[in-house]
Amino acid sequence: MPTLPQEGPQPSGIEVHRHRRTAESFGAEAERYDRARPRYPEALVERIVASSPGPDVLDAGCGTGILARQLQAAGCRVLGVDPDARMAGVARRLGVEADTAAFEDWDPAGRRFDAVVAGQAWHWIDPAAGAAQAARVLRPGGLLAPLWNVFRLPPELAEAVAEECRGVLPGSPLNVRALTDGALGGYRPLFARAADGIRAAGGFGAAQRWQVEWEEPCTRDAWLDQMPTQGAFTRLRPDKLARVLEGVGAAVDAMGGSFTMRYTTVAITAPLTGSGTVTP
Repeated sequence: MPTLPQEGPQPSGIEVHRHRRTAESFGAEAERYDRARPRYPEALVERIVASSPGPDVLDAGCGTGILARQLQAAGCRVLGVDPDARMAGVARRLGVEADTAAFEDWDPAGRRFDAVVAGQAWHWIDPAAGAAQAARVLRPGGLLAPLWNVFRLPPELAEAVAEECRGVLPGSPLNVRALTDGALGGYRPLFARAADGIRAAGGFGAAQRWQVEWEEPCTRDAWLDQMPTQGAFTRLRPDKLARVLEGVGAAVDAMGGSFTMRYTTVAITAPLTGSGTVTP
């Protein structure tokens, strides 16, 4: 969730991938991550499958295999790659074959794929090097499709989250708009950077943006379970995290104990039109 603050140096919206400590902090809560993080809308999963020339999919930054399992359910054969052995271990335990490596440095050992996807992970991958690696492992006509779930909180809950974050992180730039209708704007630099990387790699057709709007009910417990898995909080001191969760939980209680979470899921997609041979 790149729009939220964190302790220590903050990644910029453009070069989030350079902040490896945050990128590799999610494994500390791998089981919670898999349990609490939202899935991806079936309409977008189905569109990716329909646009892929075959069933072989590589999931870059697969984490615990959330997207990979959805693709498997849609009939795909999926290999995951993740730099965190803890995340990859959960993925394997849940039925996803997974290698442990940074995607940019991963050795495909001659394997080729019909699609390369990345669920909520492409911003942790160097966009130019990642697109070049995707071009190397894709078959001609294969699809590159990094995607992101962008959540949008109800205004009253956004205010509570922003206030609690300001309380534990004085000077936090977080504001209500960043968590409501403005949330999508915080991701636009990531989308642009992904498209720039695709163009720089060469061999791909023009990048397109696929977008799906959806919503689902969210309980107090579900939201408080999800918050610690977000990049803003994975490295927050336990006492500060507890303070944030207590305040946010009280806000959800005041709303009746649940709320409707709105999501926009965006994929930046491009087909490989060249041979897939890219010079490092």
